[in-house]
Amino acid sequence: MSEQPAPADTTARQQLEPAAADAIRAFAAKTRAGADRLAAVLEDIATNGLPSVEDCTPWEDLREAHLARLAAQRPAVA
Repeated sequence: MSEQPAPADTTARQQLEPAAADAIRAFAAKTRAGADRLAAVLEDIATNGLPSVEDCTPWEDLREAHLARLAAQRPAVA
């Protein structure tokens, strides 16, 4: 994807509220940062090979940590 804005088309476009435009830009930046991190990991694997099993985190631990983060974000339901 390009960091260049999409070319304007010939039809009129509805402008966003400044807060909505800022939120979209923040989401785009977060998404771009995640893609950059993934690309860096893949480049490292391509250059150096796969890490040893001892240096890796089991997927079950990753899953449990992620579920705990999700539970912490959600308000308790009685």
